[in-house]
Amino acid sequence: MNLNRILIIVLDSVGIEELPDAADYGDKGSNTLQNIATAVGGLNLPVLQGLGLGNIVSLSGVSGASCDHVQGCFGKMAEASMGKDTTIGHWEIAGIISQKPFPVYPQGFPEEVIEAFTVSIGRKILGNKPASGTQIIQELGEEHVRTGYPIVYTSADSVFQIAAHEEIIPLDELYDICRIARKILVGQHQVARVIARPFIGQKGQIGQKNNFQRTVNRRDFSVLPPEETVLNFVCKAGYETIGIGKISDIFGGSGLTRSILTHGNADGIAKTIECLKQYFEGVVFTNLIDFDMLYGHRNDVEGYKRALEEFDQALPEIIKAMRETDLLILTADHGCDPTTLSTDHSREFVPLLVYGAAIRRGVNLGIRQTFADVGQTIADIFGVKGLKNGESFLGRL
Repeated sequence: MNLNRILIIVLDSVGIEELPDAADYGDKGSNTLQNIATAVGGLNLPVLQGLGLGNIVSLSGVSGASCDHVQGCFGKMAEASMGKDTTIGHWEIAGIISQKPFPVYPQGFPEEVIEAFTVSIGRKILGNKPASGTQIIQELGEEHVRTGYPIVYTSADSVFQIAAHEEIIPLDELYDICRIARKILVGQHQVARVIARPFIGQKGQIGQKNNFQRTVNRRDFSVLPPEETVLNFVCKAGYETIGIGKISDIFGGSGLTRSILTHGNADGIAKTIECLKQYFEGVVFTNLIDFDMLYGHRNDVEGYKRALEEFDQALPEIIKAMRETDLLILTADHGCDPTTLSTDHSREFVPLLVYGAAIRRGVNLGIRQTFADVGQTIADIFGVKGLKNGESFLGRL
């Protein structure tokens, strides 16, 4: 089998069923895809259905089929790492199993962290509590505009988020402030990500709401992976490794020969297709963020449904851009069930759909014990050694 280009597309937060230990994370009952499908009366995903999505799990509107009629290979993967956040999920896909979760701060960050941060940036801060990003700028945006103090907040995930109005703290300055926070948040306080959350808008007139809204200029400042990933090994072997979307942020640029920033799913899809039309050998790693950022975290069931169906409609163009020696891997990094009371990530299995002109069709890849099986399969394809975790499923293809 001659495969020389691998495209991994992470449908950010598109979980497929609660993991056995979901209750330990407060996620019992979470099932992102199935619960959405039930809530909206069925999903219309004919292309994903054709690749075998309905053969992984029963979904309203997405039926299973006999293996003779399925165009892809299908299965689901359990997360072996301790956690349920974006960084840990992507790292595991690339071959790292994290034995220790990143710290979280349900009561806000401790005084020593905030003091070190305010001294370093020369400003006081607002907030310092868990909050919805859209809600906290409505709550504190006006005071931020008046004082110039950045808004610091977190969530159930391991994040130190800094919100600032683009006209009060310009983007370059906000990014510098985030870099300062990243240097402070080490050791026991090493959060997975420091996130710049710029916004625009004006305060409301008397009796009216503020119209503050976040912009597309978000930046993530993640910790570097603790060891080399499959991206590093493939890169060292002389192949291209291209990160599209927030992949570069998640891996701190490590193991990537090229990074392409995007603004939402549609832009990520367009840039992935554009990349596939170029000549190279190696790996394209794309993250599609809207499922998680715009819909999962906001409990927007209809928006999530729409985003899934829009991706399904775009999938034929992605497949059309593939060559006979290309392999497509569709998966996710965690869940974020918008039908539950929680607005945070959920501990779930993730789907595994694999397609390529050169591979078998209708193969049930079963339940994989770790996301790292993807990384090990890629290592197997390119003949690189060194990845510690995962079991290749190349032989099944």
